Amino acid sequence: MSDNAAAETTVMGEAEWRERQRAHADRVRPWIEPRLARRQRGERHPVDDFLFEYYSFRPAQLARWHPGLGVTLTGDVRPWASVRGYVVDEQGARVDETAIDHRAIRDIAVLLRRTGERPAALGCFGRHEWAMVYHRAQDDIRHSGWPLRLPPEAIAEVVESAPLRCTHFDAFRFYAPDAIPLNVVRPSRATQADHEQPGCLHASMDLYKWAYRSYPVVGADLTADLFALAREVRAVDMRAAPYDLSALGYAPLRIETPDGRAEFIALQRDFARRGQEQRRRLLGALEAAASVPA
Repeated sequence: MSDNAAAETTVMGEAEWRERQRAHADRVRPWIEPRLARRQRGERHPVDDFLFEYYSFRPAQLARWHPGLGVTLTGDVRPWASVRGYVVDEQGARVDETAIDHRAIRDIAVLLRRTGERPAALGCFGRHEWAMVYHRAQDDIRHSGWPLRLPPEAIAEVVESAPLRCTHFDAFRFYAPDAIPLNVVRPSRATQADHEQPGCLHASMDLYKWAYRSYPVVGADLTADLFALAREVRAVDMRAAPYDLSALGYAPLRIETPDGRAEFIALQRDFARRGQEQRRRLLGALEAAASVPA
């Protein structure tokens, strides 16, 4: 089956969609259960919890499998009558086309398309995380419970070593005040589509956000794929940060050294390539929704 991009409806029998539900539950369980256990213990994880706190899709929402637009489920579909965004009739269960937010889908598609059309800008070295702690006391930084692996003067040297080139507003907006003038662009929410580019780690992570914000058009399988990519990217994002997360098993990616910068660019290039592939899949799903009457 395609990634929801087919113009014609696919019919999925009960045996298949129940197996899809089981497979999805098995896939997401290792992501969700540790998050819930940490929350019960009052613990925070600077990598994995980001995907549940910065991004607003709740564990229960991620855990629910659904096919997305272009699929009709058959068999005993009575439980789908209570699933938000779905409708059940004599034909089966499927996305309720009246629940599609066409304006939001169109805006997301425009952003994804414009982002994908730009060349990947490499060499930012993830210094946005350094800019967030620049000239700030330990108690004032986002992950204050974790030590910094360099002293403040060394962090400042990395920040000041070259112009900051962050193009992503949702990273730039967390800059420390003294770092803001050091960025060569001034991304804003209003100009987001003018600056996003596929080399940005956060742009690749945000594919997950655009998938769940496109519910119910985008199915759970693609959403989970994008969560998995975002999780990988976030790990590199924080390995390249000035925090010492070695106690969690994240070896520092020392972008303050030539070898570290070379490693970062190689990883960034691979994420840009993989992000573009996933961006095209997501766009296909959104473009399929464009043919549905508003």
